[in-house]
Amino acid sequence: MPAAIATQGFGADVKRVRLARRLTQKQLGNATGYSEGYVSRVEAGKKSPSEKFAAGCDLAFGTGDLFSEQLRRILYGERVPEWFAPYVELEAKADRILDYSPVFPMGILQTEAYARAVFRAGPLAAKGEDTTPSLAARLDRKALLDRPTPPLLWVVLTESCLRTPVGGPALMQEQLGYLARLAEHPRVTLQVLPYRAGAYPCTTPFTLLRSGGWCAYSEFPVGGRSYDAQDFVTECMDLFDLIRARALGPDESVSFIQEISEDHRNG
Repeated sequence: MPAAIATQGFGADVKRVRLARRLTQKQLGNATGYSEGYVSRVEAGKKSPSEKFAAGCDLAFGTGDLFSEQLRRILYGERVPEWFAPYVELEAKADRILDYSPVFPMGILQTEAYARAVFRAGPLAAKGEDTTPSLAARLDRKALLDRPTPPLLWVVLTESCLRTPVGGPALMQEQLGYLARLAEHPRVTLQVLPYRAGAYPCTTPFTLLRSGGWCAYSEFPVGGRSYDAQDFVTECMDLFDLIRARALGPDESVSFIQEISEDHRNG
């Protein structure tokens, strides 16, 4: 469904529920923190609603997360699975991101060719589904680092993550070269946890994100989930500290990435 039509449908639904609740546009605007004119334009399909407005509608109407979920489907559609959409929203708002990548570099650190190869080997392709929308969504997320003030990003990658031959030697050289260049970004810190560090403290990828407060995200074989329970977040933070303490320093990590790239070149 085209986004413009979906937005019109959202506006019509807001109007329908507002009238059923006997609220004026001004009252809904006051309840959501927006002007009467803003509400009018959203209802007419002339203004794309914000996530804050959708959440405000749910609160004002007592509709749970109905409008938030509807907006999420409009924004992401089939580009990301429903279980991953909350992470994408968190990532977009975060000012600090700590990531542990034991299998593949996190999505925003992948080149287009590498990401395409990862999707080609994944469950979507195995089921015969089109991976193009998911690839486009992943590449769009890379714009995060091009903002005037991008989030502070600290990533620990395992050596196996860098040595696994995704897509072949040439593709791996391109990917590792990209990582080495990203490490020069003033808001990015990369570390490598080498084989010689011994058993990995954790084999599951996870990400910590700060947007106001901290939350954690972890993936499973068939999905992922975000957590904001502070006990869980603290456990993940402690685990991340343990992992990065055992990893190579940032400068040594870049040199090591370049060495592994040469290993891919030489076969």
